[in-house]
Amino acid sequence: MILVTGGAGFIGANFVLEWLRSTSEPVVNVDKLTYAGNLGSLRSLQGDDRHKFVQADICDRQVVDDLLATFQPRAVLHFAAESHVDRSIHGPAEFVQTNVVGTFTLLEAAKAYFVSLPAERREAFRFLHVSTDEVYGSLGPADPAFTETTPYAPNSPYSASKAGSDHLVRAYFHTYGLPVLTTNCSNNYGPLQFPEKLIPLMIDNALSGKPLPVYGDGQNIRDWLYVADHCSAIREVLANGAAGETYNVGGCNEKSNLEVVHTLCDLLDELKPAPKGSYRELIQFVTDRPGHDRRYAIDAGKIMGSLGWRPMETFETGLRKTVEWYLANQDWVNGVKSGDYRKWVELNYADRSAGVAA
Repeated sequence: MILVTGGAGFIGANFVLEWLRSTSEPVVNVDKLTYAGNLGSLRSLQGDDRHKFVQADICDRQVVDDLLATFQPRAVLHFAAESHVDRSIHGPAEFVQTNVVGTFTLLEAAKAYFVSLPAERREAFRFLHVSTDEVYGSLGPADPAFTETTPYAPNSPYSASKAGSDHLVRAYFHTYGLPVLTTNCSNNYGPLQFPEKLIPLMIDNALSGKPLPVYGDGQNIRDWLYVADHCSAIREVLANGAAGETYNVGGCNEKSNLEVVHTLCDLLDELKPAPKGSYRELIQFVTDRPGHDRRYAIDAGKIMGSLGWRPMETFETGLRKTVEWYLANQDWVNGVKSGDYRKWVELNYADRSAGVAA
């Protein structure tokens, strides 16, 4: 059994679904169900005894201790995080609480659980921490891509909070011998992403005939990673990664924000033509956000060379799959926008949201 934190969020839900499609090993899914936690994304697992959901806050040490004692997982996979840069600018305290204090609480509980295990199970146990390339700061146009040894230089409250959590994870390996693994990924996209992030926001706005807001000049560059490729990388790191090591996970797809929006508009013009004109006509440039990093790029050579992982999707194939998913799942999108997904959770999980026995 594995324990997943944040398994009702975008990446966590995709991971849980993929895990249970490909293995019979059960998952304990722990999520606080903040605005971005959507159990509606996991409706297909209703009635599946391999999926045990517990609504809980990872900052609650007693609950985390009880979870580990009750379910005895062989690994903890830590996805839970506040992750939206804009929200961190306006409300950084919540990011420090979840990303730093929450990770610290998990590490403390995992350390106590780890030392209580018999030798054979201690040898097999892993704590896998899912992080971001934003901890490395911003690159210039000609700078080499981020590697695992790039110095940390976070520029937003979000990235600073993730950098803090990364340092704690590293310290618990070197100080206490907790067998940790860390992955730092580039920008994820794909099905089930909350529509505040660039790609789902643009799709939704375009279909609603609303403006497509692009920060600054639109030339901020990100490396784009299809979420299913990210999930396969995490599985590979969990199975074969060396304890104490960090692995950068990237999609090998550097694109400017404007190029992403143009490609999305062209795909929508093909798959869901607007009544009049191209969706590109909806693009509007808006004032840049404070401290907006200019470029991120991941060198994924380590995970490719040592573990043999490769992304399966190009940006073009992954983005087409993403657009097709959102077009085919407008009920999911509308439920998120209206808040109905939270009502569904209350109706279907009210008796499973308190305590470890859920």
